Amino acid sequence: MAFYTHILAGFSLGFADRLELRRLLDTTPRNASILTLVPEELLSSGIAALALDFDGVLAAHGSLTPLPEAIGWLKRCEAVFGRDRIFILSNKPTEERRQWFAQHFPAMRFISGVRKKPYPDGLKKTGELAGVPLSSILMVDDRLLTGCLAAIIAGARPCYIRYPYVSYTTRPFAELFFQILRAGERLFVRLISLFLAI
Repeated sequence: MAFYTHILAGFSLGFADRLELRRLLDTTPRNASILTLVPEELLSSGIAALALDFDGVLAAHGSLTPLPEAIGWLKRCEAVFGRDRIFILSNKPTEERRQWFAQHFPAMRFISGVRKKPYPDGLKKTGELAGVPLSSILMVDDRLLTGCLAAIIAGARPCYIRYPYVSYTTRPFAELFFQILRAGERLFVRLISLFLAI
């Protein structure tokens, strides 16, 4: 049951920030992926550090390494923001992923030892390590009720990836589960935003 605690927290905490979640959902293009994010434009908009989810954002669910196009994008971000201003904030920070980043992007740090998203602990730790205010951190996530909600709660900026990386050939059941979960989150946000007076 502990595995689903943060999921349940997302639904309960999401009610309080339902209007901000709805605005984010309504203003995010359906094709939004990391490749639609231009690092130079992010920097000029006041973003000073990035907190990146892994599954769906940098690779398909359960992958051990980012996709080649994600690696290219990470290199661009590294050149723009600096090597010590990019963090991996995943609810599944596996040792294999840590080792890959240690070899290829050694300055990029995994945030661990904190409560899972949507709790804002990971973003607060990101702000401390980067030495920047939370308002200048962009949390990039493919889940409304985990990373995006954590950003709203923390006072960071959420970036919703509506076009996540998926691979039904490698992990069909896991991918189907998370696609249903993403769709359920969108429906939940639409429905609860109707309760404007509550």
